[in-house]
Amino acid sequence: MELSLDELRVLTSWAAACAARVLPLIPDDPRPAAAIAAAREFASGGPRTRGLRAAAWEALAAAGSASTPAASAAARAAVGAAGAAYLHPLASPHQVKHIVGPAQQAALACELAGGSAEAELEWALSQAPEGVRETLRRFPPGRPGKTRLGELHRRLETALRSAQG
Repeated sequence: MELSLDELRVLTSWAAACAARVLPLIPDDPRPAAAIAAAREFASGGPRTRGLRAAAWEALAAAGSASTPAASAAARAAVGAAGAAYLHPLASPHQVKHIVGPAQQAALACELAGGSAEAELEWALSQAPEGVRETLRRFPPGRPGKTRLGELHRRLETALRSAQG
């Protein structure tokens, strides 16, 4: 399977938009915002750089040191946004986690902060361009597991595979 830079840019743009919605849950740590900014730069035509990868790792460190579970999930959404640029063109169920991860983590962050995961999923689905759906459909079904995060993954993946943009 091949993934073009244009396909990765569409996915990364959507992932960054999903992650940006929960940035207010981590106001005291600039690392997730930096990861989203790096993702947006790539999505708008910039190169995939070491800086983009480093920003993802920094956001992951922020997730590990977050003061609340909601902030940790929000930081993980930012990790996924920056990491979307590096989706591997492997026909593997594991890669599906990288496609839906930013949106599912944002939904979890909203829920953990007392908001609605449902509303966040609906927003993410309404904003997903057809290119994200087409990319996802090229991969085998994911294996989301039995946790709450897995349920959010399952719902996103199912809706993205079946809905037309």
